Amino acid sequence: MACFDGCHCISERRQSSILYSILKNDIQSGQNSQQQRIPRVAVSLQACSCGSKKKVVLRSPQTTCKAASAVLVKTLKFVKSVPCFRELPVEDQHVLVRSSWAPLLVLGMAQDRIVFETSETPEQSMLQRILTSGPDKTENSSSSDCGAPGVSVVDVQGIKLFLSKCWSLDISTKEYAYLKGAILFNPDVEGLQCQQYIQGLQSESHQALNEYVKMIHRVDTTRFAKLFIALSMLRSINANVVAGLFFKPVIGAVNMEELLLEMFYGKQPEKDD
Repeated sequence: MACFDGCHCISERRQSSILYSILKNDIQSGQNSQQQRIPRVAVSLQACSCGSKKKVVLRSPQTTCKAASAVLVKTLKFVKSVPCFRELPVEDQHVLVRSSWAPLLVLGMAQDRIVFETSETPEQSMLQRILTSGPDKTENSSSSDCGAPGVSVVDVQGIKLFLSKCWSLDISTKEYAYLKGAILFNPDVEGLQCQQYIQGLQSESHQALNEYVKMIHRVDTTRFAKLFIALSMLRSINANVVAGLFFKPVIGAVNMEELLLEMFYGKQPEKDD
């Protein structure tokens, strides 16, 4: 049984131990989600010609936030069930959870086919800006609109494009499992103690995905490349955008990192003196 003292990375890795765990748990959760599907809302996204200055909000925040919260709980439960993850030092677990929760959430939304509607936020007039920000802040607020509700329409388009990409590829449960492994075990995150071991786990996920695709989709020689493109799209999704779109409308400006650790470990993390 593997254990860590500092970071003595495992030299003799159990073949496909992570992959077996991911598949076993993810297939079970996939069967449950088919039996009890989360309510959905229709997709509607209008093209925006004015770029990232336009902001959007959810049309049905209560319904969509509830669905996203359910996927988040399922995602964290899945992460906790992976033996290779539990063998990591607690500090590395924290780092990986903080860095991967948002892409894992969006990947889970794709798997559960969660869709949502957005609408543009009304642009404030000059008078409204003066009344809410004050005359001295008008110029800054007109250039940045930092206090405006909603998130950038360009960022939301990125999320929707990723969801559409997954649905067009008709990704299987096993493929979703390997993609989750590749996202969770990210060796490029700063502050990891066991970077090489985590890199090995990510490589195993990539290799297993490639072998599975070659075995199941022998005719489609480009499928692995298409899945890798989807993976790169997923990694570009901003965690602040995900929090602002799916959680802020209901729970407000909460610290997502503290919330995640509290959900993950069942208590508030202790702060260093």
